Amino acid sequence: MDVINTLILTGAALLVASIFTSLISFRIGAPLLLVFLMVGLGAGEDGLGIEFDHAPTAFFVGSVALALILFDSGFHTPAASWRAAAGPAVMLATLGVVVTTAIVGVAAHLILGFSWPLSLLLAAIVSSTDAAAVFFLLRVGGIHLRDKIRSTLEIESGSNDPVAILLTLVLAEMAVGGIDAVEPAAMALTLVASLAGGMVAGAVGGFLIVGVVNRFRLDAGLVPVVVLALALLVFGATNVAGASGYLAVYVAGLIAGNSRLTGAESLRRFQAGLTWLAQIFMFVTLGLLATPSQFPKLALPALALAAVLIFVARPLAVWMCLLPFRFSRFETAFAAWVGLRGAVSILLALVPMMAGLPEGRALFDMVFMIVIVSLVVLPSARSPAS
Repeated sequence: MDVINTLILTGAALLVASIFTSLISFRIGAPLLLVFLMVGLGAGEDGLGIEFDHAPTAFFVGSVALALILFDSGFHTPAASWRAAAGPAVMLATLGVVVTTAIVGVAAHLILGFSWPLSLLLAAIVSSTDAAAVFFLLRVGGIHLRDKIRSTLEIESGSNDPVAILLTLVLAEMAVGGIDAVEPAAMALTLVASLAGGMVAGAVGGFLIVGVVNRFRLDAGLVPVVVLALALLVFGATNVAGASGYLAVYVAGLIAGNSRLTGAESLRRFQAGLTWLAQIFMFVTLGLLATPSQFPKLALPALALAAVLIFVARPLAVWMCLLPFRFSRFETAFAAWVGLRGAVSILLALVPMMAGLPEGRALFDMVFMIVIVSLVVLPSARSPAS
């Protein structure tokens, strides 16, 4: 009983600390997501001494939280935004992820001397932008943008996770079993099937959510609970079926948010609070798992890779993907700069640890530092129109 009470006390204290620390961050302009990570780091074994070293638990917490965030992201994305920005966003979410992986993978091979599968694995882990970080910057950070570039960045951040996740899983298999462990043709087929399956499952799930909420006369207080449960059902069922649950839950949110839904306003308010809670739990949990005492010996290669990612890989990938879509030079530069990494990258960094790779802990710590660097540059990002 004492253990349970201690866990409740500790969890509540961390939550309260995160919330009140965020108030300070608004005043000094620090990224909130970075603040939540710092709370986790400060409470961990190198800080207050809370010992947490169970990667599967962290992965579970992060996956559920990310599913909620992606559903809310889709829910708040107008259909008009998709019509205006689907082309460039999809290019960034697919080709952009592959190009970023290739460039950072070469840099990791040269800087760290890792094998090609391990170098590309590290690159794939940090290849996707983070929905929580990007949505926070664009919607809370006072950034003023033309609708097309704003929608492109929001849709990219909500839909580029499946490619990064699949690349990470495939490259983890190759790092464990050798290059011959995966056939390129099978990898490409798996990618297409995962994306297609996620889109179909998300569409079915979105219409299911709308149908259930509008057809059954539920108590107003139950509507948000039912929507939340159905969103997680779509996420879990799609993953079990072998498709992309992350894409599915985003598409489900997109369809539900653009439909006539009973109690839509109260649902939006509920999801706003729930999304904040999910972000806090996810980032604090991931912060607890990190080991800051190991950072110094990995700092130089991590900073070098972060520089390649921010100043070479992301800008080149964005330029290639947006070139056919007639964005202004300033909009392309802004899209390149706002390549924020976050919880998705740290979550994916747990995969090598769970796969039993000897370099798993080092990869996790390096990715953690790369994410911190990415979030530190967030306050200096400014709209070309501002």
